[in-house]
Amino acid sequence: MAQTLKAAPAAAAAASAQSLRGNLSVASIVFIVVAAASPLGVIGGPVPLGIAGGNGAGFPFSFVIATVVLLLFSVGFTQMTRFVPNAGAFYAYIGAGLGRGLGLGAAFVALLAYLALEAGVFGLFGPGMGELVKAYGGPDLPWWLWAAACFVLVAVLGYRNIELSGKLLAVLLIAEVAIVVVLDAVVIFSGGGPEGFSTGILSPAEIASGAPGIGILFAILSFVGFEATAVFRDEAKDPDRTIPRATYISLIAIGVFYTLSSWVLISANGQSTIVANAGQNAGTLLQSTTETYLGAVGGHIVQLLFVTSLFACILSFHNISSRYFFQLGARQVLPTALGQAHPKLGSPARASVVASVATGVLILLAVLLKLEPINQFYTWLGGISSVGVVLLLTLTSVAVLVFFAAKHPGGPVWQRRIAPSLGLVGLLGFLAIILVNLPSLVGEEGYGPFSLGVLILLVAALAIGLALSRRQRVLL
Repeated sequence: MAQTLKAAPAAAAAASAQSLRGNLSVASIVFIVVAAASPLGVIGGPVPLGIAGGNGAGFPFSFVIATVVLLLFSVGFTQMTRFVPNAGAFYAYIGAGLGRGLGLGAAFVALLAYLALEAGVFGLFGPGMGELVKAYGGPDLPWWLWAAACFVLVAVLGYRNIELSGKLLAVLLIAEVAIVVVLDAVVIFSGGGPEGFSTGILSPAEIASGAPGIGILFAILSFVGFEATAVFRDEAKDPDRTIPRATYISLIAIGVFYTLSSWVLISANGQSTIVANAGQNAGTLLQSTTETYLGAVGGHIVQLLFVTSLFACILSFHNISSRYFFQLGARQVLPTALGQAHPKLGSPARASVVASVATGVLILLAVLLKLEPINQFYTWLGGISSVGVVLLLTLTSVAVLVFFAAKHPGGPVWQRRIAPSLGLVGLLGFLAIILVNLPSLVGEEGYGPFSLGVLILLVAALAIGLALSRRQRVLL
């Protein structure tokens, strides 16, 4: 009888978790997670910052390092997919390997990290949209009005079935990638920039110059979102194949795009002057480079697609956050109503509404506290997200190693031991780099109230999960 009572909630949770409906292909999931990475936004934002504050002409190699480490992580991550047949993603994997308490704590860390990044990007979108409208003779309005308009559209799309968002994200992603690819092609076929092609990507002296740790930091931040493929398991075709393929394709596509495009950006401006140029004009470097090689029309297109790229990023992270709320509701950690799919749309509609409310509250607080949208609102929330995601990647790597050593010994050594171990070493290095440079990321000279606050919030989220796991039986 006791076993029956224990099995009932588990069965109910599993059934509820599988009630989301969708028919996402590998391509659809790739579009969603790559859009979350915001390729154009990265080339126009973190890349100039990584060049100026990091290792200059050697910065593109930081993307190579990040790609290799994350590919090693993905080997174990995807190998474990067949053993964790639910859409819990990080917390399901961590729970399976390290126990229910850490797994549930990871769920709250992930929810905090993704909500923070979703809300923070509104701090980029609002000013970006405002500048775009003013460039065409429109009114000069507060950033939060444009953010509010974007918020409404994201809330409506998030409420609907995932396939609608997937189609829209596909169109936006193709457009933003296309303009950068065209720029790359023009620079490459014209023989490079004023000094030819940059050799910094191949020079150990350039790669180690300046502050390579800062370069790695910005490279890591540029990949946030690729790991969310497993969140869409319940809405994917043949998930045991779709999820691993989408993970590898997303990661390789992002890595190649970032490496090539950052190298071209450096070449187009000249290796000897790129650090000074990026430092003085970080926010406009991509647009001015595009105008130089593609004319004024190209510059206008980049300005427009930069804003749509940020919108796509927000929508993608909203979809991810909604599904974390949904899974926690399905497992009776949060109110069970959140784990019920819309009867007609097959979407996590109620969970999406909660994600919208949480994001709206953060935006409202930013307005009431009169935070500067980019240097404060976005930067502070970005700090929470960066530490949180790398922490989750690290815990997941440990969980994979423990899971296969304790519960499924044997099997392919490369996939279950060697690659995850190498990935873990790299991720521990990344985590150390982020913690060392966190004060700079949030605008402090040393650990102060904001950088310490980021760590306290993440520890609190982990502690909440651990406490809840002791009070109730939770199916991971």
